[in-house]
Amino acid sequence: MQCGHRLGYAGDMKLHGTAVSPYARKVRLMVLEKGIACEESIYPDLSDPNSDAKRLNPLGKVPVLELDDGTALFDSVVIAEFLDAMPGPRLVPIVGPLRWRTLTTAAWADGLMDAVVSRLLEKRRDLALQSEPVFDKEEARVARILGTLEELVNPEKPFLCGDGLTLADLAVAAAIGYLDFRYPHDWRATHLNLAAWFEVISLRPSLAQTAPPIA
Repeated sequence: MQCGHRLGYAGDMKLHGTAVSPYARKVRLMVLEKGIACEESIYPDLSDPNSDAKRLNPLGKVPVLELDDGTALFDSVVIAEFLDAMPGPRLVPIVGPLRWRTLTTAAWADGLMDAVVSRLLEKRRDLALQSEPVFDKEEARVARILGTLEELVNPEKPFLCGDGLTLADLAVAAAIGYLDFRYPHDWRATHLNLAAWFEVISLRPSLAQTAPPIA
């Protein structure tokens, strides 16, 4: 599929990502929720040193949004800003306190992703080299963020920030989905409101379409 926009650029775009990256999933969710027709190139992983993603992004990370003039946008925060400026429902309020609340909540979600990724990388090291302090640090960070999100949830409202769907909802949903995928544990027992919120938002077609594969 192809897409264009009204921001001084009109052409095809391609979103590069992996099926398991929560950062890529966050922007894939934005594409779907805003109704942007955009080509996707989804890799099994980034082990190929000659992959387009590594060619386009010197950081060697996804997501990468490739424009038809060769311009590459990254990381997910930049791509999210770009996508939200395109036609379609705004997912980040333009001004006011709700904007900062939305962006801050999305930053917590990114931090949750970071913690789970860091823990995963440590777990993949040789057993003799693994560090318990690293596990303790990242698991404590996960617990703090989950506690913060639990306090944010209003059981009477379906969305985290305001009365409509925002980037905060999509980022947190992507982060929790990755948490369940890479660090499954019984966080739901102590975060009842967050667990209930996640169960409901996971019913959205965009979440079902981008769910990471079963390990």
